[in-house]
Amino acid sequence: MEQVLDLIGRSSELFHDDLDRHRIKLKAKILESNFLVIGGAGSIGQAVVKEIFRRNPKKLHVVDISENNLTELVRDIRSSFGYINGEFKTFALDIGSIEYDAFIKSDGKYDYVLNLSALKHVRSEADPFTLMRMIDVNIFNTEKTIKQSIDNGVRKYFCVSTDKAANPINMMGASKRIMEMFLMRRSLDINISTARFANVAFSNGSLLDGFNRRIEKMQPIAAPNDIKRYFVTSQESGELCLMSCIFGENRDIFFPKLSEALHLVSFADIAVKYLRDKGYEPYLCSTEDEARRLSKTLPEQGKWPCLFTKSDTTGEKDFEEFFTGKEVLDMDRFENLGVIKNTPEFDEDKLGNFESTIKKLKSNLSWTKKQLVEQFFIMIPEFNYEDKDKYLDGKM
Repeated sequence: MEQVLDLIGRSSELFHDDLDRHRIKLKAKILESNFLVIGGAGSIGQAVVKEIFRRNPKKLHVVDISENNLTELVRDIRSSFGYINGEFKTFALDIGSIEYDAFIKSDGKYDYVLNLSALKHVRSEADPFTLMRMIDVNIFNTEKTIKQSIDNGVRKYFCVSTDKAANPINMMGASKRIMEMFLMRRSLDINISTARFANVAFSNGSLLDGFNRRIEKMQPIAAPNDIKRYFVTSQESGELCLMSCIFGENRDIFFPKLSEALHLVSFADIAVKYLRDKGYEPYLCSTEDEARRLSKTLPEQGKWPCLFTKSDTTGEKDFEEFFTGKEVLDMDRFENLGVIKNTPEFDEDKLGNFESTIKKLKSNLSWTKKQLVEQFFIMIPEFNYEDKDKYLDGKM
């Protein structure tokens, strides 16, 4: 934890004071409750599961599509925390499947359902087929699991959103913004809260996680030099979700409060610090070919080839924000957590038309990215999307 905090420019944990202030109530709530965590073997999901497990819940079920990640989660928990008095089980299931529906039918009795499943990468919007899966996972699987939660009398439903949902400029962020609209509709039938995130440092598939992979494989480090982001640690991501789930009021959206403890850091600056911590001096290259060539010789000289370039791909926002100027904020309830307060405002016709149009496209087994983008603009008229016809997969 300390090493990660140092890399992202902090010396202390972000939510320590809030957790300490609500420690007794948080533990008491978890001790008496039954939990289902969906997408519980991803980076944020694992962090949430650990935060719940360590407080000894009555029942904790974890569902994830990745059998390997679930296996590692169990090994990690057994090695770190041991066992609890309550029931702890994992299930390798796709939440869009019949098997998952049968699993819910066989039990389904939970006080809290937390949905951490998501397609989170901006690069996933490059082709129409992965983009459609993003819509399914981020929007319709959320809608499905909320309906099941309502049917089973669940007390509270939590799902994760993203900072990219605030004034979205990419399809991933817009998919989460549309998801929030569906949440508002269902909030009439069940208590719902969510959270918008900063970047989770070294989460699976993240650029910082990629730094580790490049070092392991003796490959150059590449990063944008003109983009700054807010970062939280994996543990802090779990704490943020748990605080929103347990203490969030209906329709609340939690986010990390901006302060001196949380500030913008560039990927290039983190890369330089990361390499120096590893004992290497960054060597700046001007082309991909140069960086690849020098990766075979520079490391033995105590240097590491780096390529820092301007961001020029679709969907990259050059600044980060957690809320818009139109949203109502509560900045007083917590020390380092802000809360967006919402009323149940939604356009039933828009939601219904979006559902039926996407369903029709899928039934035809034929759709284009243009058709999906058009639907997003209908849902979000102010959507500031520009397809540059260049994506992250086209760069090192």
